[in-house]
Amino acid sequence: MTSTAVKQQVLELGGAFMISREAKEFGQAVGVPGFHGTYTRGRGGVLGDVDADVVSAAFGFFEPGCIRAAWESVPLPAADAATAYLAACHDFGRRKLAAYDDAERLAELLGRVVAAAPSTGLPLFAGWRAMPLPTDSRAAALQLTHVLRELRGGLHLIAVLAHGLTPLQAILIAGSPMSDGPTHARMLGWSEPFEQITDDQRARWDAAEALTDELIAPCFEDALDAAERDELASLMAAAHTAALVR
Repeated sequence: MTSTAVKQQVLELGGAFMISREAKEFGQAVGVPGFHGTYTRGRGGVLGDVDADVVSAAFGFFEPGCIRAAWESVPLPAADAATAYLAACHDFGRRKLAAYDDAERLAELLGRVVAAAPSTGLPLFAGWRAMPLPTDSRAAALQLTHVLRELRGGLHLIAVLAHGLTPLQAILIAGSPMSDGPTHARMLGWSEPFEQITDDQRARWDAAEALTDELIAPCFEDALDAAERDELASLMAAAHTAALVR
């Protein structure tokens, strides 16, 4: 399935701008250095000026107290924070995809997938999909990869809960592309001691991951024919390599 073929590239490329120099410059500009404040206010800004509990509910995998502290730390209206975060995403895309020549076609295919996907139960995906696209194809390709990442992330949260796991248990099992489960859990604000993960919980996480693949697969199949899906997988792999592989 295309959903499984591109998921690692979407996860890594779609989220890479969040730890980029461009994102750090946004934090410095508003006087809030570090990761959590600008990430939370920027990514969650599409939800509007809501209480931090709303942001925590949408993010799902973060410790709620961490979200509240981060959300309230940035002295910027939510819409302005989202716009600034999107600008960091665009600048990152222009810089990292500068040598990538197929951005226009990648953005076209990604745009069709994103437009065709249902948004029910996926507030972050819906919010980011509503943000305006730039005319610059490299910036647009990165933005749409991020939007697709929000789609998969929201569906994965639903799948995790459907299989009887807590978000923290899922984090401890899966970790992140850069760290193991406990390390990633600490980064998301959770405190030790952490529970010992059982074989049953690992099996349920595997089932949740498979369900995520199943839930997102129609978004590709409804928007693209078989040849276009293969083309998208190839283009995503090349973009990932151009931007992140050294």
